[in-house]
Formats: sequence, C-alpha cells, structure tokens
Amino acid sequence: MHTALYGVHKGLNASFTDFAGWEMPVRYSSELAEHRAVRQAAGLFDLSHMGEIELTGPEAAAALDYALVGTASAVKVGRARYTMMCDPRGGILDDLVLYRFDERKFLVVANASNAAVVFAELIKRAGSFDTEVTDRSAETALIAVQGPRAADIVGSVTGADLGGLRYYASIPANVGGHDVVLARTGYTGEDGFELFLPATEAADLWRVLTEAGAPAGLLPAGLACRDTLRLEAGMPLYGNELTTEVSPFDANLGRVVKFDKPDFVGKAALAERREPAQVLAGLRGMGRRSPRHGYRVLDGEREVGTVTSGALSPTLGYPIAMAYLPRELGEPGTELTVDIRGRIEPVEVVSLPFYQRA
Repeated sequence: MHTALYGVHKGLNASFTDFAGWEMPVRYSSELAEHRAVRQAAGLFDLSHMGEIELTGPEAAAALDYALVGTASAVKVGRARYTMMCDPRGGILDDLVLYRFDERKFLVVANASNAAVVFAELIKRAGSFDTEVTDRSAETALIAVQGPRAADIVGSVTGADLGGLRYYASIPANVGGHDVVLARTGYTGEDGFELFLPATEAADLWRVLTEAGAPAGLLPAGLACRDTLRLEAGMPLYGNELTTEVSPFDANLGRVVKFDKPDFVGKAALAERREPAQVLAGLRGMGRRSPRHGYRVLDGEREVGTVTSGALSPTLGYPIAMAYLPRELGEPGTELTVDIRGRIEPVEVVSLPFYQRA
C-alpha cells in the first residue's frame, strides 16, 4: 500500500521499506543526518500509514470508556490522551492516542500494524452503545513536524495560536491554506506537531512545510531515524516493547489504566497483574557494539531477559537498549551483559528515558 505522499517520497529519492504492508520511506539521504535534524532543528514525517478511527454519537465517550483502559469521558474537548486497548487477559492489543473534538466526537489513532484489529474491536465493543464507529484512515493524511524549530516553522504558515496550544492538545487550524486538525503531539522526544488533513491535500501541505522549513534546517525524515529518536526518548514500539504477552504494568505504563470507572475490557485481569514479575528497563552499553532486538540479556551465565529495541544513540554517542528484566534486576546501576552475536558485552541498567530535551 502507498500513502498519498508516495510520489513525493519517490521524487526525493527515498529508500523504502515494507512496514505493516505499507511501502514507507526508511530514509531520504542519511538517517544520522535526519536524526540530528530533528534534535537540532526539525524533521518532516509522513505518518499517513497510521489508522484514524472516528467515534461519534451521544454514547461515544461511554463506549470508549468500556473499550479502552483509560477514561475517555474525562478527556476535555480539545485535548488528547495516550491510552491502550487490552484484551480480556490484560495483554496489549495496541497503544493509542485518543483525541476529543467535541462532546460527541472522538478520534482514535492506532498503529499501522494494528489498525484493522483496533477498528474491529471498537466495532465489537461499541455494539451496545449509541455511537457510530467509522474508519477514516484511507481518506486521512497525517504529517508531523518535530524538533526545536517546529513551532517556528509551523507558526510561519498559520495564524493559529501555537503558544497557547498545550502538549497533548489539538485545535482546528488553517496551515498553508489547508484546513487541518493541528495537534501538539509526537513520537520523537522533541516538541512538535501532527497535522491531520484530507489525503488529497497532503502533497501540497508537504510542499508548504518544506519551503517554510528550509531556512530553519528542516529535513524530510524516514522510519529509521524515527526509531532511534523514539528509543532515545524511551518510547515503546508495538511489536517490540508492547505485545499481547505483556500488560501496561509490565511496560511501566500502568498509569494509563484507570480502575475508578465502570467495567472495561480486561479490568479484572489487569487488577491481578498490577505487580508484575518483570519490568521494562533501559540498558546502557559500555562498549561500542549495540544490542539489538532479540539479543539475550545475561546475569553471569543465566539468561534473564531479551532486548526489545537497541541501537547506537546518535545523540548520546553510546549504545542504548530496552529489555524486560526480572524486577530485582531492573534497578538502575545493576550490571549485566548482552550476548551480541557470540560476544558478551557489558551493560548497565539505567533509568528511562535515555534522552530528555531541556
């Protein structure tokens, strides 16, 4: 599958990769240059492979309260919330961002790999509520501008009050002549914006943002740097840190589960999983070789965990990784090792995130 911006990416000589059935740009020139642009200036991302599912109607909030682990009815109009959908066993089906546009209208943004599952589950779970569930993914494009210069760039092509737009909030806005939903959200650890608009208008908005961002050092950015950026920021990736085999409590994200509401899918199981035997921990490599997904974590000769994500951090200059470890080994300062293709390399458990903007 191709997003509405596929032709733009081809014109920029992007290298492509398959991601959840979508042919997406993995890099345009250098993933290192793109990573550094986001940390120092700004990057421009095509996120149109994500799923956008709309719920409308008088019982939309109640339906989402039942379907998700968070309390949608407590989200104020114009705000967004990070949340999850779990199965009846408490395993994570997907992590989501929920937007509330008015009292009766919500948007659920799902990961590309799980969009169909989330849509089907929302249809099922909302069946007894007075709400309509509509998949808007095919008609919606999503473009992100991320980095310390993001507000300057977006501000130069909109009259919207960006200074008054809080983190995890959204407003309707006109950006470069296009009516969008403008959200102050992102997945890089930097300030930034995500812009929802009709897919038919995506190419022109990309052009507008590219021209506006050129003097500030904005670069188009692909999935490769997006992965190292989110890893530095300690943000989980579905399929790596998050799966149906782990609960939000395993992933140190138990705060998103709200037990002080009526019944929701997975509530009983999650109540029993509040004190997990394992925790998601950060690992700092002490050498130059980087742990990667699937590598074994060792305590002496005993295998105690598996790396979920790992890379050489472009910002910090040393290897970083995340792994699930027994709770007693998850304390910062714990010394362990990782089997990196037959070589045993030392690592130290550290607090997450690895990087946090000033």
